[in-house]
Amino acid sequence: MLHSVALRLLSSRGCLSDLLYISRPRLGTRRLLTMAALPSIFSPSLTSAPVSPLDAVEAAKRLAAYTAVDRHVAPEDKIIGIGSGSTVPYVVERILQQGEERNKDRVFLPTGFQSQQLITLAGLRLGDIAQYSELDVTIDGADEVDADLNCIKGGGACQLREKVLAEAAKTFIVVADYRKDSAVLGTSYTPGVPIEVSPFAHTSVLRSLHTKLGSPNAILRMARAKAGPVVTDNGNFIIDAPFPEAILRKPHELLVNIKLLTGVVEVGIFCDVVKAAYFGNQDGSVTARFVNGDVKHIVKDN
Repeated sequence: MLHSVALRLLSSRGCLSDLLYISRPRLGTRRLLTMAALPSIFSPSLTSAPVSPLDAVEAAKRLAAYTAVDRHVAPEDKIIGIGSGSTVPYVVERILQQGEERNKDRVFLPTGFQSQQLITLAGLRLGDIAQYSELDVTIDGADEVDADLNCIKGGGACQLREKVLAEAAKTFIVVADYRKDSAVLGTSYTPGVPIEVSPFAHTSVLRSLHTKLGSPNAILRMARAKAGPVVTDNGNFIIDAPFPEAILRKPHELLVNIKLLTGVVEVGIFCDVVKAAYFGNQDGSVTARFVNGDVKHIVKDN
C-alpha cells in the first residue's frame, strides 16, 4: 500500500510551484511522481497531445538534471549537496531512481528550505554543513551561466548557503534549461545580481551600488505574498542590482567590489567553482560545458 505525501515546492523565485507527490511503498524502491498536469514529461507514452512551451521547458530541466546525476553522482559518493530552484526536484527524482540500496548510506545537505523539504519527504537522510565540512558532489540550479561557467544565482534568495555547499564540494555541477545558457551574464537574467545584505546596512549598500559601483537601478527585493521585503533563510534582505554589460563582462572584479561593501553578506556571482554545466535543450538533447573548455552534445532517450 502506497503512502503519498504532497509537497508544494518553492520555485527559484520563492513562490509556490507545481504540486509533486512523493510516493513511498512500504517495501521496495521509493520514487517521485508528478501531478497529472505534466504527464508528457514523465510518461511520454501516456499522451499524444502536442508538447506545450511550458512542458518543453520542464522536459529540458529534467533532461539536464538526469544527465548530471547519471554522470556525477557515483556509487562511492556519500555526502551530497542538493541545491535550490525549479530544476532541483528532478535531481532528487533521479537520485531516488538509483535505488534504496545505493542511497541508504548517503547523507544529503540542503541549500535552503525547499531542498530540505525535498530531502526529508523523499525519505533521504538529512545532514548539515556543521557535521560534514567536505562534500563529494553538489548539484544546483542557476539563473544564468556565461561562456566561462561563471553564474548568477540567488533568484530564490539562497545564494549564501548555495555558495557554501558549492565551495565545500569536491565537484560542483550546475543544471538548467537552455534559457539559462548565455555568452555574458545579464543577457537572459535581467533582474540583476542578487546581493544578500544585513537589514541594518541595506540603505548604505544601496547608496554605494547607486553612486560608486555603477548600478543606479539597484533595488530592495520585495516579497510577493507578504508586505515588505524578501527575508532569506538567514534573516537577511536581498538587493537586486542590474549592471551594464561592460561591467558584467568582468564578473570576478564585480564580485570583489560588491563583497567589499560593508553589510554585504554574500553576492550571487559564482566564479571559478563550477566544474560542469548541463543545459537541457528543446530538441531533447543536453549540452554539457566543462571547466576545461570542452563542450559535449548528449542525446538522452530517458
